[in-house]
Amino acid sequence: MAEFVMPTLGSDMTEGTLIEWKKKAGDRVSKGEIIAEVDTEKAAIEIESFHTGIIEQLLAKPGETIPVGKVMAIIREEGAHAQPVAQAPAPAPPVQTTPPKATVSSRSPAPPPIAAPVTEPGRLRISPAARTLSGELGVDPVFVQGTGPDGAITRDDILRVAEARGQRPGAGGEETIPPLAPRPSPLAASTETGDRQARMRQTIAAAMARSKREIPHYYLSTTIDMGRALTWLKEENLKRPVTDRLLSAVLLMKAVALALREVPELNALWKDNAAIQSPDIHVGVAVSLRQGGLVAPAIHHTDKRSLGELMNNFHDVVKRARAGTLRSSELSDPTITVTSLGEQGVDTVFGVIYPPQVALVGFGKVAERPWVVDGQVVSRPVVTASLSADHRVTDGHRGGVFLSIVDRLLQEPGQL
Repeated sequence: MAEFVMPTLGSDMTEGTLIEWKKKAGDRVSKGEIIAEVDTEKAAIEIESFHTGIIEQLLAKPGETIPVGKVMAIIREEGAHAQPVAQAPAPAPPVQTTPPKATVSSRSPAPPPIAAPVTEPGRLRISPAARTLSGELGVDPVFVQGTGPDGAITRDDILRVAEARGQRPGAGGEETIPPLAPRPSPLAASTETGDRQARMRQTIAAAMARSKREIPHYYLSTTIDMGRALTWLKEENLKRPVTDRLLSAVLLMKAVALALREVPELNALWKDNAAIQSPDIHVGVAVSLRQGGLVAPAIHHTDKRSLGELMNNFHDVVKRARAGTLRSSELSDPTITVTSLGEQGVDTVFGVIYPPQVALVGFGKVAERPWVVDGQVVSRPVVTASLSADHRVTDGHRGGVFLSIVDRLLQEPGQL
C-alpha cells in the first residue's frame, strides 16, 4: 500500500485546503495523473498521484485543511492484494425506557419515508482570482464559457463578459445590463482579495527570511553582448508563423539550462545538511501574478527541449499560473530559478535563492550600451546576467565559470 500525502509545493507551504477529489475510491490512477485539487496561499493547484494503482481509501474531505505530509488517501499499488475492509460492529439495540404498549393492529406499521438522494452539482472550474473578480463585477460564473485549461474560467473570461455587458472594470463605467446574480458586497470581495494577498506575502516573507537566515549567499554578475543572439532571433522569426515566434527569454532560459550541464553543482537541492545534485534540469520561471505575489513553476527537462517547445511551455505555464491552474509537480520540481525584470526597466537583478534550491539566475533589460569590438567603441545590445548562489555548495570561481558558459552559449544562438 502507498500513502498519498499532502505534498510540499515549496518551502513556504505548511498546509493546503482540499477543494475536491478528481477520483473516487475504487478508481484506477496512474503516476502523474491528477487526483485532487488543493488551495494554497498562492493559488489552486492540481495535485498529481505519485503512484500507479487502485485508490483504496480517501481519508480527507473537501474543505478540510491538511498539513504538509499528512496522509490524504491510500493507494493499492499494482500487484498488491486488496485489504479487507473492516466491518463496523452492529449497533446495540436501543434500551427500552418505558414498557411497550400492548396494542394490536391488523396492519403493519408504515415504513419510514425514504429521503430523496441529494445530488451535488458538478463543481465549477474557476481560478480563485477569477472567482473574486466575478464577485466584484457581479458576473455569475455559471454563465461564463471558460477558455483556460480543461475549460477553467479565468480572469480574462470574466472581464470579457463584463465588457460585453458594458462594464469597464476599473474605469468607473456604469453597467448597461443588470447583473445575472445579486452582487456581493464590494467591501467583502475586496476584503477576501486583500486577505489572500496578505497571506501570500506572509508565506513569501517566511521563505525569503529563511533563505537569508540559513543560506550564505554570494553574488556575481557579468554583462553579455546580445548582438549575435538578437540578430539570429530576428532571422529565425522571419521563418516562423507569427504564432510560433520566439522571445529572447527562451534563449536565456535554454542557455542557463545547458550551462548547468557543465556546472551541475548549481543544479541541486539542499537537504539534510547536504547538496543533492539533480539528474534532471527543471528551470523554474518566476511569474508575477496580477493579484500580487509571484510563483516560479518549473519547465521540466529544460535542457532537452527545442526553443519552439520552450516557447510553448513558457506561454503555457504563465497562462496557467495567472489562471490558478498549475500542477503540483510544476511547483515542487524546480532545481533552479530564472527571473527577469527587464520589462520593468531593471538593469541588474540580485535575487534571493528559493530554498531548497542553491542558485538563482537573474537577467535585466537588454539595452544599447557602448561596447568595444576589434578596438572600436560601438553601440551594442547588452544584458546583465547575475547569479545568486549558496556558498555552502559552490564558490565564486565555479559561479564565474557558469556565467562565462552562459555568455559563450549566447554567442552561438543557433546551437541552443
